[in-house]
Amino acid sequence: MSKRGSIPRVDQARIRAWACVGAALLLSLGLKPNQALADDAGAVKSVFRAGAFASNITPPLGLPIVGNFNQPKATHVHDELHARCLVLDDGTRKLAFAICDSVGIPREVFDEAKKRAHEATGIPVEYMLTAATHSHSATAAGGHKPSASGEMEWTAYQKLLIRRIADGIRQANENLAPAQIGWGSADVPTQVFNRRWHMKEGTRLPKPYGGVDKVKMNPSRGSASLVKPAGPTDPQVSFLSLRTTSGQPIAFLGNYSLHYVGGVSEGHISADYFAVFADRMQQHLKADRLEPPFVGIMSNGTSGDVNNINFKVPSPAKKPYEKMREVADEVADAVFKANQSIKFHDWVPLDAAQRELKLATRKPTPEQHKRALEVVALPESAKLELPHERAYAQRLVALHNGPDEVSVILQSFRIGDLGIAAIPFEVFTESGLAIKEKSPFQPSFTIELANGSNGYLPTPRQHELGGYETWMGTNRVEVQASEKIVATLLDLFKDLKSRSTSAH
Repeated sequence: MSKRGSIPRVDQARIRAWACVGAALLLSLGLKPNQALADDAGAVKSVFRAGAFASNITPPLGLPIVGNFNQPKATHVHDELHARCLVLDDGTRKLAFAICDSVGIPREVFDEAKKRAHEATGIPVEYMLTAATHSHSATAAGGHKPSASGEMEWTAYQKLLIRRIADGIRQANENLAPAQIGWGSADVPTQVFNRRWHMKEGTRLPKPYGGVDKVKMNPSRGSASLVKPAGPTDPQVSFLSLRTTSGQPIAFLGNYSLHYVGGVSEGHISADYFAVFADRMQQHLKADRLEPPFVGIMSNGTSGDVNNINFKVPSPAKKPYEKMREVADEVADAVFKANQSIKFHDWVPLDAAQRELKLATRKPTPEQHKRALEVVALPESAKLELPHERAYAQRLVALHNGPDEVSVILQSFRIGDLGIAAIPFEVFTESGLAIKEKSPFQPSFTIELANGSNGYLPTPRQHELGGYETWMGTNRVEVQASEKIVATLLDLFKDLKSRSTSAH
């Protein structure tokens, strides 16, 4: 006989039966058993959840570090590289993000990683955004090729990347917990400068395969030949902030339209200012040694023509890693201050849209191809007139022999009233500003080098000016590509907006 006020004992079979009934009811509502609560009136409502994980993708020493024309072998790990992963869940849909410390990752590697993450989590691959940060002090992620059987032959590092990106998304999904979400922005104009400059008339600006440019990338600092920058900058740092319902930080995702900073010692592996920012945000938010661990993330915005060098004035020499710490500190200080006044939401709707877009690839003229073959055939000791002529001769031959078109993935994400676009190129700031202005979701921002790495994406206006980013081999797709991409992304955003309107 039970004591007064105690709950009568119920056999385990009956408990399991009622649990199954409850689970079936929630599933019929499109929810999972741990994603619903009842409000005071007894109505079932969705619970917003978030989970994060930083998956180590540091390569072994001895592999070449890419990002520049020389490729020294890695001899030292200054700071480890990561795939910083975030999963969001509104009770109906899950979105996954994996921001990887790499100069660029081929689509095939990301596709395989997403496929494996889907198999482990059930999250649809079109709801996953995977991107590189464009750190120039990391090992190459390319080098794969199809085998005779049609299966992909991955390099050892690609195998590691695929496994660790997939595992990172899987673990972030395992770490899902009831959460609150907010977003905001802060302006940091002092660290972004357009790196393409109009020069005084008479300045010689040869292309590596013939012809001349009207602008120069990275001119001499303080040069008397400087006239004006060739394009704008975007000083806005957009961010997404996640915390538990009790206020414990989960993750912080930033987005800044700034190229890598560099200033590393030769042979050093480093995640650049992206990782320093993540560390500073952990300090600001007092998020050290949490369970599960806090994950800071900085994604690269539309920075194809922007870096942190003020070319108008000479710059004193910096010690290794000094400049990237200065940049990360200022950015982290600004967004931490802005984070104090944002609104956190207990629940927001999530959605995503994806589309394949085919773009024509650029091809050299018959004359350019002939000259490129001649240059490639010359001995290494041969002296050439034009800068980087041998490197671009190899690239022109590759373009000539390569496919006539490329298919790229474009994505738009909706997180409440926030929009995120994903583009697999190094995108010029003009395109990013156009997306921010015209997106039906306000605010919006763009993550570049997402779901692939296809070179630079100048606008048609910038193509007319020339310069490094427009050279064939640096840019590999048709001149109108940026306009087609922006139009497609805005269409995807409109689709998401119309779906959210009809849902209400």
